[in-house]
Amino acid sequence: MLKSIGRARKEALVYSLGVIWGLAFLACANEPDTKTVQDDEMESIFQANQLLSPGINLGNALEAPSEGEWGVTIEDEFFQIIKAAGFNSVRIPIRWSAHALAEAPYTIETAFLQRVKHVVDVALAQGLVVVINIHHYDEICLDPTAYKTRLLGLWQQIADFYKDYSSSGLFFEILNEPHDNLTAELWNQYLEEARQVIRQTNPTRPVVVGTAEWGGVSALNKLNLTAADTNLIVTIHYYEPFHFTHQGAEWVSGSDAWLGTTWTRTLSEVQAMTSHFSQIKSWAEAHRRPIYIGEFGAYHKAEMTYRALWTETVVNLCQQYGFSYAYWEFCSGFGAYDPVVGQWREPLLNALVPRP
Repeated sequence: MLKSIGRARKEALVYSLGVIWGLAFLACANEPDTKTVQDDEMESIFQANQLLSPGINLGNALEAPSEGEWGVTIEDEFFQIIKAAGFNSVRIPIRWSAHALAEAPYTIETAFLQRVKHVVDVALAQGLVVVINIHHYDEICLDPTAYKTRLLGLWQQIADFYKDYSSSGLFFEILNEPHDNLTAELWNQYLEEARQVIRQTNPTRPVVVGTAEWGGVSALNKLNLTAADTNLIVTIHYYEPFHFTHQGAEWVSGSDAWLGTTWTRTLSEVQAMTSHFSQIKSWAEAHRRPIYIGEFGAYHKAEMTYRALWTETVVNLCQQYGFSYAYWEFCSGFGAYDPVVGQWREPLLNALVPRP
């Protein structure tokens, strides 16, 4: 009898615990798992970022004061050439500020808007992912307060114009290389306001955000992004060592003195580069943000053997650290493609699009 009573109590206890565990399980199941949702969103933007590699910039065209003024007019066939070579994306720098009203509502010229649309559409038709930005908006870097409203007005128009485009095919980049008076502190404020403008019509589109101080590694620790927006990609431009990558560059004062600078992939050279990429990786992991090396390249006045070694090393580090990348640029002073003979410069192409 006592044995039976003990068994009954034990069975009742097991039953009660089972009910409690079951209710707890149901309660947890009915609560939104915000961590899982955010993790899924973060995984999505990391996957989107990987779609950009390998990439290339169509520089010196639409970011010139007018297309063709800097020697490059974008031809439809460029995108077929780029895709056939093995690239997955194109970054298209655009000087919207040269084609819009100076006063509110800052209306963008219809002809220019349609020209950019044509270029974007042709690239997308080739299966390329496209990044468009606001490029060479020098005025806002000199006088940020005076031009902030215009920056936001431009983005309001661009975002509305492309709001129905697939978020997996077209990415926005807020502003190329903030610098000078557009300090890191101000840039954090401006990029957040621009992000909010974009999100009004493009709530899930990947948005690329660069750093202050010309977009390099130096200001990465000063960049502040809203944690709630998981569709952001951080871009870094990499041109180190500058005396090598910009030797003889006509727009850089004193650069002729650097002519003949070599880059032979010595241990110290690779260690210096690896140190930069490790800094970027540490920041990316701490902030859970994907990294896009949106510009890197060595000017044509550097010897091709060294250019190819340098480019290959950057690409190898991008792959090692999981960064996406886009070379600067297609067919001008840094060009991987020679438009005169209609051929790729093979050492650069092989470095950018590694073959199996």
